[in-house]
Amino acid sequence: MADFVREVMTPGVVAVRPDASVVEAAQLMRAQDIGDVVVADGQQVVGMLTDRDITIRAVAEGLDPLTVSARSVCTPHPVMVSPQDPVSTAVALMREKAVRRLPVVENGLPVGMVSLGDLAVAQAPDSALADISRAEPDHDVQPAAPDIRGPV
Repeated sequence: MADFVREVMTPGVVAVRPDASVVEAAQLMRAQDIGDVVVADGQQVVGMLTDRDITIRAVAEGLDPLTVSARSVCTPHPVMVSPQDPVSTAVALMREKAVRRLPVVENGLPVGMVSLGDLAVAQAPDSALADISRAEPDHDVQPAAPDIRGPV
């Protein structure tokens, strides 16, 4: 069983500038096959932007994703952990703050991410969440065609 965040985190960080459009961020998420990006101003983490943030805070509000910035819809001042923190600290922060992902920061610089799935794989390898987290994405799935018939 892993003791420290560095043992369970996914190394590397995908980041966008605060002034990047939501479309830019979403395209980056698609290209990297991830559900979140760090919003960074230079080397400083200023927020976390998830696919859910884009959906709830931009699209559902009717904002133009080409003009709305990542900073305006991200979660500002995200909770972060260090690679040297105990895994129990990451678990406690996720529970307390009700988040699924934490940026891992060392000497002020983002160096990785730790997700609920990472923790499940490390701490509960036989769990359904661990199985799902280990599975390869299914890129062959086509979205369902919208029902355009209207009311019957």
